[in-house]
Amino acid sequence: MSSYFRCWWSFTSFYNRAASHQLICHFITEPVLKNLSFHMICGLKPLKMFWIVLFCLCFWRLDDVFGQEIKLVKPGNSVTLNSCLTEMKDDDEIQWRFGYENTLIAEINKRVDNLTVNDDVLDERFRDRLKLNNQTGSLTITNITTEHVGLYVIESKSVRKSFFLTIIDEISTKEGDSVTINSGLTEIMDDKIQWRFRSENTLIAEINKQTNRFTVYDDVLDGRFRDRLKLNKQIGSLTITNTTTQHAGAYELDINNVRKRFLLPVYDEISVKEGDSLTLNSGRTEITKGEMFVWLYMNEITFIAGIKAWVDNTVYDDVLDGRFRDRLKLNKQIGSLTITNTTTEDTGRYVLLIERGPIIRLLKALSVSVYAE
Repeated sequence: MSSYFRCWWSFTSFYNRAASHQLICHFITEPVLKNLSFHMICGLKPLKMFWIVLFCLCFWRLDDVFGQEIKLVKPGNSVTLNSCLTEMKDDDEIQWRFGYENTLIAEINKRVDNLTVNDDVLDERFRDRLKLNNQTGSLTITNITTEHVGLYVIESKSVRKSFFLTIIDEISTKEGDSVTINSGLTEIMDDKIQWRFRSENTLIAEINKQTNRFTVYDDVLDGRFRDRLKLNKQIGSLTITNTTTQHAGAYELDINNVRKRFLLPVYDEISVKEGDSLTLNSGRTEITKGEMFVWLYMNEITFIAGIKAWVDNTVYDDVLDGRFRDRLKLNKQIGSLTITNTTTEDTGRYVLLIERGPIIRLLKALSVSVYAE
């Protein structure tokens, strides 16, 4: 096997095609993104064009896949949290609660024929966004923003179920263009903000509103960011101009000691003939105790497989109207995923995430093309 295939997130594509994909993951939890190397260790030349995909995973840990139902949604879209009831009984009571503070946002009391949505709570973030199904108790949230990310719990006499809502947003850019990593702020108050290139644990920009200091450190790391960093003084977002593959890596935003983390890896491209089997290799020789793996199909933002080491080995082949049904095989020893009897519907982007303790890594990012004979 050549050195190209041994490299993580290689900065080239199959057959030297003109495009590859990149991904930014935004975690608002405390996982530490360590040991992510995006150096040009293969000695390969940068491509003329690549796509960057911005992907926000807020307040999320991989073990939620096994304890809660994860809902992935794009900003502005709607999502329905299903109660699993076909019809509520005459004496049923259902409550929907949000967040770890357990705030009541909606309820149905069939005994008194009462349906209530509390969309004025939590600074009215749910105003005109909640729809409660009076027959099943399912809850729909419309026009979703980052404020709606988090834990949702439904409780009744017969049901207790939890969901975790996560936002994924995608943008694209070409090499040489600019990309902005948003802070999520609408205004900087008395905030202290720091941006780090987490792959090297290096401070690259900071804002101290109290002293009115706005600083970029673009001469660090052999000057790879020189004259490329722009810091928004109103909202704290960071723009990287004239992007190259050297800027791939992990970024961390610290706002008053609250951390947000972003990951920027590269998609490798692979192709397979329709009807053949395709194995998405994890790159691992074993899964050690305490590790968890999750495969996602990014085109439809859907979990398709997961492993909780030595405990669970799950494929979600009934998702997406069953397009993967009976065609996914997950290797529980190494985490690789095989798709059998491939069809053109399997074309798309696949991501493998791994968690061990506080560390979450993007282990693989693969762009798959299925071609007809």
